[in-house]
Amino acid sequence: MMLIYESADDFAARSQHSQDAPGELIGAWRAYYRALVDAGVYAGGAPLEAPSTGVTVRVHDGKRRVQDGPYADTKEQLGGQIVLEVGSLDEALEWAARCPTAARGAVEIRAISPLVRALVEDGNG
Repeated sequence: MMLIYESADDFAARSQHSQDAPGELIGAWRAYYRALVDAGVYAGGAPLEAPSTGVTVRVHDGKRRVQDGPYADTKEQLGGQIVLEVGSLDEALEWAARCPTAARGAVEIRAISPLVRALVEDGNG
């Protein structure tokens, strides 16, 4: 999975463009998405709304605590995720380096855990 971390400026740039005039950032994302699909490695993904729309939930001593805004106050916030179906870490790193956000923010690659998924989904891990 690619976890995509964007700056506040990039979050703002998303909403400044229309479908008719997507702007440089959205145009780069369209091309990148098309390359992922054409290569047959795109399994899913979604952009997130700005961190200010987020809500963080914690439960301590049985009491729910809700905090508005992002989990952490950092320069870059989680902006979305893309699930890739690739054969190796090297291939995932190549796709991450091509991601438009890699030059402006950060892209984290993390493997999905099939064991934990099986344990959660059907208890047969």
